[in-house]
Amino acid sequence: MSAFHEVLLPLPFALGASGGPERRVDIVTLGSGAEARNTPWAHGRRRYDIGGAVRTLDQVHELIAFFEARRGKLHGFRFRDPFDFKSCSPSATPSSTDQVLGEGGGEQTDFQLQKTYGDGASSYERPITKPVAASVVVAIDGETLAPSAYEIAAETGMLSLNAAPLTGAIVSAGFLFDTAVRFDIDRLDLALDGFGAGHAVTVPLVEIRL
Repeated sequence: MSAFHEVLLPLPFALGASGGPERRVDIVTLGSGAEARNTPWAHGRRRYDIGGAVRTLDQVHELIAFFEARRGKLHGFRFRDPFDFKSCSPSATPSSTDQVLGEGGGEQTDFQLQKTYGDGASSYERPITKPVAASVVVAIDGETLAPSAYEIAAETGMLSLNAAPLTGAIVSAGFLFDTAVRFDIDRLDLALDGFGAGHAVTVPLVEIRL
């Protein structure tokens, strides 16, 4: 079984990335011309290309080292999505009331970090499994908890409260997070542009489920 390495792709590579989420939708056109649409995916899958971030030979060297250490596609790693890495908007600072995780039931102490996209019945709840643990702030009914009142599993995004919230109490959190990805290429296609300069033609990454 392949492993996941709890290591972050160097941030300069994320700053030059392109990409975003994808969805799989199966479409059948009926005899009437109407469409029947269905998706086998409960969650979206993100794809990126970091090739545009590689501009110097030092960066080429760093990318080669990271690729080899992951054994190419074999091992996953953390990637800081430059477009979506906060519980709030990109220009804001995460707060403990950003994302609702659930309601207390008097006994439950564990809550999965998640980020909600959209509003109402059509909203989508994305599990956050690779949070930046030190960034997580938690509230119950809008009152921010002391960090000593909970633990966060950085490897899974599971929040564990020391005491179960009362029935109906709203548990919320704010955080920074990474996306679990792997390389989606078997070889690096690199080019030398001049003295001290080089680039990668394309370096695709794909999100993985753990």
